[in-house]
Amino acid sequence: MFKRLQNFHHRKNESAFLWGARQTGKSTLLKGLYPKAPLYDLLLSDEYARLSRKPQLLREELLASPPPKGVPVLIDEVQKCPALLDEVQWLIVNQKISFILSGSSARKLKRTGANLLGGRALRYELFPLVSAEIPHFNLERALNNGLLPRHYLADDAQKLLASYLGDYLKEEIAAEALARNIPLFARFLDAAAFSNGEMLNYQNIASDCGISPPTVKEYFQILEDTLLARTLPTYRKKPKRRVIQAPKFYFFDVGVANHLLKRGKVVEGSESFGKAFEHFMFQEIWAHSRYSGLDYPVCYWRTASQLEVDFILGDHEVAVEIKSTASADDRHLRGLKAFQEEYQVKEALLVSRDPKPRKVGNIRVLPWAIFLEELWSGRLLS
Repeated sequence: MFKRLQNFHHRKNESAFLWGARQTGKSTLLKGLYPKAPLYDLLLSDEYARLSRKPQLLREELLASPPPKGVPVLIDEVQKCPALLDEVQWLIVNQKISFILSGSSARKLKRTGANLLGGRALRYELFPLVSAEIPHFNLERALNNGLLPRHYLADDAQKLLASYLGDYLKEEIAAEALARNIPLFARFLDAAAFSNGEMLNYQNIASDCGISPPTVKEYFQILEDTLLARTLPTYRKKPKRRVIQAPKFYFFDVGVANHLLKRGKVVEGSESFGKAFEHFMFQEIWAHSRYSGLDYPVCYWRTASQLEVDFILGDHEVAVEIKSTASADDRHLRGLKAFQEEYQVKEALLVSRDPKPRKVGNIRVLPWAIFLEELWSGRLLS
C-alpha cells in the first residue's frame, strides 16, 4: 500500500544498520526489498533464545548455507542480542557476507559496549510515513492520527497510540533499564510534551517534575537515543542580531505528541491545528534530508526580539516559515524578511494553506501541497 522512499542508496553490497522507532515499518520494508534474504527475527522468542544462548549458530548456519551473491542477511531487532555482532563482523570480514541489521535503538548496544562493526556498516533510518509515500494523502488524517502506518490507517488511532506509548515505556525504557523510576519518567514524558515544538527550558521542566536539571537532560537524551524525539538546533552563523541559543524539541511523530498533550480532535483554525501543522512539516523536511541522501542540516532561527524562522535548510540556502493560515499577510513575513537582511538566501518560503502560490517581494507564498511536491521532487534542494 505504501511505497517507502528509504531504498538504501549507495549501499551496493555493504552491510548496514537500519534504525527506526517501533512500528515505522522496518520489517515490512526489508522483507519487501529482499524477499529471498535469510531472516533472523529476534522478536521470535525461540529464535532469540537459541541465538542468545549460542551466538555462533549464526556463523555455523551461514557457512553451511551462505546467501546468494548480492543478497544480504537480515537480522531484526539486533539490539536484543549484542553478542551476535562479533559473529556478524567475522562473517563480513572473512566470508564477505553482507548484513542489514535493524532495530529500534542503538542505545543498548552502545551502553553494553557491543561491537558496532567498526565502521563496516552504513547507517540508515526509517521514519514514520511521509506524504510522498501515501496515495491520496489526507492532511487532516495525518495531523490527527500521526504517520505510523497502522495509526494513519486506523479509524480509532487514539487506542493504538495509548497502547503504543505504554509498550514503548515498558519495552524501550523499563526493559533496557534506561530509567530506574518509570512513574517519574512517565511524568517527565507528560511535561516534555508541553515543550513539543518549543524551545527547551530544562530548569522549568525539572521544577515541574521535581527532579534535577541534569536528570531532565539525561531523560531528553534517552528520548533521542530511543528515536522517540529529536532536537532542532538554532542557526547561529555569524549573526548580526542577538539570537536565542536554546534548541527546540519535537517528538518523532505528530500523533504521539497529540496523545501526550491530550489535544482531542485537531480541527482547522484551532491553535492545536497550527502546532500540529508545523510539527508535520518538520517531519517531512527531516525525512527528506535523510532519504534524499543530501543530509543537509535543519535548524531554526530566533532573535532576542522574537523574530523567528521555523526552519533553515542547509547553510542558509532555504528559509521556511510555516503558517496554518489560509490567507498569509505581511505580519507572517516578518521573520523571513529579517533573516534575509542578515543572510543571502536561495529561497525564502512561507508555507500556508493559501489556495494558490504567489510572490511577495522576494518571498514565495506556497500552498502546503505544492511545497511538499517541490521538496520531494528535488526542486528545492539538490
